[in-house]
Amino acid sequence: MDELFRTVNNLFAFIAPVSNAVWDFPTQFGWYQAVPLLGEMSFAVILLLGIGVYFTIRTRGVQWLSLTRAIPIMRRRQIDQTGISATASFMLGLAMRAGPGNIVGVTGAITVGGPGALFWMWIAALFGMATAFMESVLAQLFKEKKNNEYVGGLPFYGRRIINNKRFVGVFLSVAFMTYALFNVPVQTFNVFTAIGMIADTATGTSFERQSPLYYVIAIIMVTSCAWLILGGIRRVTAYTNYLVPIKATVFCGISLLIVLINFPLLPSFFSAVVYGAFDPDALFGGAMGVALAEGVRRGLMSNEAGQGTITMAAAAADNNHPCEQGLVQSLGVFFDTIIICTLTGFIVVLAHLWTDSASSAQWAADSASRIGTYLASVEALVPAVVANTVIIILAACYCLFAFTTLLGMISFAEISANFISRSNAFILGVRIAGSLVFVPFGALTVLAGLELGNLWTITDLTNIIMVYLNIPILLLGAPLVYKALAHYRATNGGKFISADIGLETEHWTHDNQKHL
Repeated sequence: MDELFRTVNNLFAFIAPVSNAVWDFPTQFGWYQAVPLLGEMSFAVILLLGIGVYFTIRTRGVQWLSLTRAIPIMRRRQIDQTGISATASFMLGLAMRAGPGNIVGVTGAITVGGPGALFWMWIAALFGMATAFMESVLAQLFKEKKNNEYVGGLPFYGRRIINNKRFVGVFLSVAFMTYALFNVPVQTFNVFTAIGMIADTATGTSFERQSPLYYVIAIIMVTSCAWLILGGIRRVTAYTNYLVPIKATVFCGISLLIVLINFPLLPSFFSAVVYGAFDPDALFGGAMGVALAEGVRRGLMSNEAGQGTITMAAAAADNNHPCEQGLVQSLGVFFDTIIICTLTGFIVVLAHLWTDSASSAQWAADSASRIGTYLASVEALVPAVVANTVIIILAACYCLFAFTTLLGMISFAEISANFISRSNAFILGVRIAGSLVFVPFGALTVLAGLELGNLWTITDLTNIIMVYLNIPILLLGAPLVYKALAHYRATNGGKFISADIGLETEHWTHDNQKHL
């Protein structure tokens, strides 16, 4: 079995250099590196930040509208039983957004780019809210009905926008399913890491991966995932509606208590972040570019604005107007980065463990070291008498972050698969692949004691590939979103018929909107 895993890992040995080359292009070239500041920023970073600025300007700052409208939309009672509620869609989206990246991603960004990386994560998120709005509105405009559910997202609006060519949707669906399913073993690994740390901290004993504890975790993990995923989207959302608020509330609550305990250090935290982002020495020494690049890159992996991944959750929602879900998912970006990532950043920056060269080397090795660095930072900032308790609680939150992300990945793969075929057998096959193939594969690698670094780098590569696929489609479909937003503002979210903006859709018709 070990030999099989090593063979799989070796098969993907080419992924890491390819991923780095795609993310870093064109910073590999000396002529580009010679350009001050710009030479440290890859095309991917410029694209993600630039598209957010562009959409912010064109929508006249729609993200500010989401801060006032999104919560009332989520509080409104769902009118019928088709689709899921705006709140359930928000929670399902947050199940993906509020994942391990909020901890290990922030820790990594600060380790590589310094505290200034957190500032650029904020900037990327504020502009990324507009990008999230755009892709979510497109998902709503072109959603389709399947029994008592809605399906849609990137493959569906991609097809309609690119000359209504079916092969476009099939290609996008396959690309997204590859992205989602190959992320599942990584999240499975993160669940094991978190539970292992809880057990080690609680007992003071280090458990080997071949110990009975890890086998019990594997059995519970595979069984629970299979039960939830095989029950379909509604069963998954029934649980994410509870798990997401719990993990977010507990994590934010504990983090805020740590902030209050260290309240006198708050000014130095903001000083370190802002100074790290604009330090003149960093500007001319290239460090500012590194901070910006890491902030935007890790911000993307956390809030996923621009990837098209959250569009599956956006399409599944029942809304009165397509712009409503855009506002809801835009708020998700704000909550994920401006709140959760900032709380993580406070702990990491002020503990100063990220400055240790050994810690930096460990970060480059694996996510277990990154979560270890974060929890060690927590321990440094809380009273010793409660340190273990706090570490156990936050490790449990990390476990939920990974688990709900895993559920979201498989669920979104299922929604995307509906573009290829809506037959029960095909959809069941996707559910089985996710819960009974990719989850057990991740569990088996843990039990084998292997770190499949080459396989894990697929997530980095697929992240940026989804961006390059999604953003051109967003630009092509943007005029439709502008028209829908103009209608929303003119009618204050009144009855929307797609024909009024010169567009024919399956859902937004007079017959479907009679209940409004």
